[in-house]
Amino acid sequence: MKTHLIVINIITLLFFGCGDSTHPSKKIPDIVTEDIQFGIEKHIEEQTNLGNGYFKLMFEGRELKLKLVRVHTEYLAHLSPDRHFACVDLASTDGHVYDVDFFLSGDVGEMVVTETTIHKTNGQPLYVWKQKQDKTWIRLPADDATPDLLGVLKGKDIFEFFYKATLPEITGPSQIWIPFPTIDSFQKVEIKMTDTPVETRILDESENGNKVYYMELMPKHSGETIVLHYQIEHLERGVYSDISRDPNVYLRPNRLVPGDDLFKQIAQDVIKGKLGHLAQARALYDHTIDRMSYIKYGEGWGKGDAVYACDSRHGNCTDFHSYFIALSRAVGIPARFAIGASIPSARNEGGIDGYHCWAEFYTDGMWWPVDISEGDKCSALSTYFFGHHPANRIEFSRGRDLIVQPGPTSGPINFLAYPVLEIDGMPAKVKVEFSFNRITPTL
Repeated sequence: MKTHLIVINIITLLFFGCGDSTHPSKKIPDIVTEDIQFGIEKHIEEQTNLGNGYFKLMFEGRELKLKLVRVHTEYLAHLSPDRHFACVDLASTDGHVYDVDFFLSGDVGEMVVTETTIHKTNGQPLYVWKQKQDKTWIRLPADDATPDLLGVLKGKDIFEFFYKATLPEITGPSQIWIPFPTIDSFQKVEIKMTDTPVETRILDESENGNKVYYMELMPKHSGETIVLHYQIEHLERGVYSDISRDPNVYLRPNRLVPGDDLFKQIAQDVIKGKLGHLAQARALYDHTIDRMSYIKYGEGWGKGDAVYACDSRHGNCTDFHSYFIALSRAVGIPARFAIGASIPSARNEGGIDGYHCWAEFYTDGMWWPVDISEGDKCSALSTYFFGHHPANRIEFSRGRDLIVQPGPTSGPINFLAYPVLEIDGMPAKVKVEFSFNRITPTL
């Protein structure tokens, strides 16, 4: 059902910037994204066949043997009539993931790769992109980059945010749950438009103070889209007071963040000799960075499973922060989880590469924001991310094991960023696209 009738075209907002705003961006004409995807996938397939099953690439004096993980379709770009850009994740035989930039030239069906460069290793950038006044782009070493080029805006950010969900085939009675963005002293939310195939209810999740869109769907809604359009004003978050809930609530375990003796043993070893919860939390923060690698590869990552993170020593932001939260709680430091999306800082519109999450811990009457996976990606920002969350974010929801009524057949929601869809009581996937348009340009 449409409210505040505003015509939008999310596809035209998709710009490129593989990861967190560190590639150049151009508007995509009507042709090209599928053609560029076909061109880069064809190139990788051909090179993989020539490499006896591996895409081979020289890096730091050694030959990497790589397998395709994914093409970042949200960042494919047409730069000029015969010049194109693609960003691809490739994984090595030892489990490391490389973000590789490709430039291509040629017409549809005849594209050839003209430049191949490794941009990130396990999420850590080797260089960033900077736009000059003449609108051309140059590479800068990551060590020379300013915070905005590394994904950090301070103060305040104001932007439109578009949440688009495309439903799969629906074979029976179905329910879907979608987060309603957090409203608090750090984030103001104005609903510009909702376009949904059915009437929507908003449910309260009282334990963590979340609100959740709820819809009941039928087979006739197969393939339809849900579009939510907001204007967000988000403030940089520093150390702050929050008396809305007893902080000791956040010492309780979650299903995937258990109170395990192993976490207590590890945490006690890490904090040995550290006086006070603040110094102890910093030791656990540094330990998580040292122990974990930002690798989205294989099975098990991305669920926020603290035991998996402890054993595998790799994962994404959910795994980093679940491990940290488990360690903190094990030694009496309340800690909690939140999830949303990072808004690219070095461009002012376009696609967003999925969700992002973060954490907070409590000591001496104050909550301290931390973002350990971002601190891991860029050592120059590791101190900033111990005590700050930047302005260029949207927060969707807080907490784990979310309970709403009516709720999913599968039980409490692990965390809520992407939609939770059940068809005849069974989980199903939804295609999700995030994009944005900054109201207060940074360039």
